[in-house]
Amino acid sequence: MTKLLQFFTGQKRLLAFSGLAILLVASFGIMTDALAHGVTEGDKGYIQEITGVMAIEFIYLGAKHMMTGYDHLLFLFGVVFFLYRPKDVGIYVTLFAVGHVITLLSGVLMDIKISPYIIDAIIGFSVVYKALDNMGAFQRWFGFQPNTKAATFIFGLFHGFGLATKILDYEISPDGLLANLIFFNVGVEIGQILALVGILIAITYWRKAGGFLRHAYSANAVMMMLGFLLMGYQITGYFVS
Repeated sequence: MTKLLQFFTGQKRLLAFSGLAILLVASFGIMTDALAHGVTEGDKGYIQEITGVMAIEFIYLGAKHMMTGYDHLLFLFGVVFFLYRPKDVGIYVTLFAVGHVITLLSGVLMDIKISPYIIDAIIGFSVVYKALDNMGAFQRWFGFQPNTKAATFIFGLFHGFGLATKILDYEISPDGLLANLIFFNVGVEIGQILALVGILIAITYWRKAGGFLRHAYSANAVMMMLGFLLMGYQITGYFVS
């Protein structure tokens, strides 16, 4: 009887988490297309009017995009979810950063234009993948554990293409382009560090408060659902846009 009560209590918690997740993604769904792709009309209009090297402006834009990029933050949350040592956090975050730096620079400089809906759908899939990885799904389903470092780097490449689509949407002047891209990436890294500090503080507090391992599966199940909903939102946008 006790086990039965515990089961139903766990299911209630999962339903509560799921309800919150649905509300969050529903709020995403009513956002404008510009906000969904991280390019507000105000920012876009301002960037299109300026030329030359603009360090502060592009650092700000990079940091703003990362701090408000819920898809990037969800993936980052999944990456550090079970990392306890600062060294491991540093390794995985560095792999992720190197990946998105490569495709951010190459995507813009080589003018690689990919539908932002497709890229953002893949980014949503990265959230699903990481949640399943944290839940041990691959070991249960296929009997092996994929290389988590390689996966973090590969998905970092796709996240970088996502950043590149934002830059291409700005239609910025070629005057000072390389320098501005570097400053934008500096801003992205600053935003990532600030976001990571907040995530680590929250997770550390959760671990110390107790119940972390007991609710870890439910939390990743909610993260997986958020990833699927983000994928569905972007795929729908691709076909109706």
